Amino acid sequence: MDQVIAFFSFADINTRFVVLGSMLLAVSTAVVGCFSFLRNRSLSGDAVAHAVLPGICLSFMLTGTKNPIYLLIGAFITGWLSLLASDYLKRKTKLKEDTTIAIVLSVFFGIGIVLLTAIQQSGEASQSGLDKFLFGQAASLVGPDLIVFASLAIVLLLATFLFFKEFTLLSFDKGYAVSLGLPVKFLEILLSSLTVLAIVTGIQAVGVVLMAAMLITPAAGARFWTDSLVKMIWIAALLGAVSGFAGAFISYVGPGLPTGPWIVMVLSGLAILSFFFAPKKGVLFLYLNQQKHRRKILTENVLKAFFHAGEVEELHKNAKTEAEIQVIRPMKPEELSYALRLLRRSYLVRKTGTTTWQLTDKGFIQAKRVAKLHRLWELYLATYLNLPPDHIHDNAETIEHIITPQVEQWLEQQLNYPKTDPHGETIPY
Repeated sequence: MDQVIAFFSFADINTRFVVLGSMLLAVSTAVVGCFSFLRNRSLSGDAVAHAVLPGICLSFMLTGTKNPIYLLIGAFITGWLSLLASDYLKRKTKLKEDTTIAIVLSVFFGIGIVLLTAIQQSGEASQSGLDKFLFGQAASLVGPDLIVFASLAIVLLLATFLFFKEFTLLSFDKGYAVSLGLPVKFLEILLSSLTVLAIVTGIQAVGVVLMAAMLITPAAGARFWTDSLVKMIWIAALLGAVSGFAGAFISYVGPGLPTGPWIVMVLSGLAILSFFFAPKKGVLFLYLNQQKHRRKILTENVLKAFFHAGEVEELHKNAKTEAEIQVIRPMKPEELSYALRLLRRSYLVRKTGTTTWQLTDKGFIQAKRVAKLHRLWELYLATYLNLPPDHIHDNAETIEHIITPQVEQWLEQQLNYPKTDPHGETIPY
């Protein structure tokens, strides 16, 4: 508990640096990552993240110092070279994009490992800690480092804000951007540069191996919550900020637990929660919506069976046995029992005997409408698509459950309020 209190009091200046640095890096990377995600360039981020290692090593070998500015410049150069190499292979060969990315990733990362091993075996004292770029070490974000990384994060956020409309158009409709006369090539180069810069910025905190997750995971998680790009960016930034803070907190209260991997773990957890529980697009919502739709289809089919059973004698509201319903609409007994329970709960049918059921006034209106929609759609298919009568029933069985009142009114007007369907059956109004 003392550790928790000490963390939230920010008494230790190093704690402030780590928390602020982690949150800035996570937020800026998440914002830029939204555009990479929308442009289907997720794997490119992974390639760039692995390609910065040789740049870091070469910068150290040339300067003999771990000054973050020199290391970031080297990382930026090799990160850009990896994008150029991937684009060249894609244009000049028949290799698919994922194959070119895999080749570039493995080659650059292999070169980086070779250079890192050579540095470690050189015996130079100043190389200590260089290997932390593999898995990250957010605790090493001291004052001067934080100034550099905070400046880069602000540059990323500012550039994204200034070119937001252009990046949006480039992500969704590149052809339209070209037709408007926008400098598409420049915008692509700028956006790619920002992506590389975002990856380079977060390398020290998260490391080469996990940096791609920082770029794409917030965007992937945010995508489940909204269809608006502005909201998506805000949600992605929020996920990044929460994960940055939580990763630093876990690392602080649990000595020996690295900050970078914990940031990615928290971020992955938030993305998984989004995947399952986000409204409209989450797995749970889709499952519940699917079950609701299945119940609607089942109950409406039973209502239509009631209507058909009473149509011959025009005694729709007379009690029908379950066996009569089964003759009109064959289904498993347990399905019919379940459907009747649902209809009874909605006051659409009432039970009049052990196995007999009767439509209520409300149920009759609903049953008549389902039959009407079915027959209107059959007539529409026969009239406007010239389909024979024996080819339209199955399609109408599906469509009748999703026709809205607006479409229903349009069908009536389009067909001039017909009296019968292609089978000669009366269309009830």
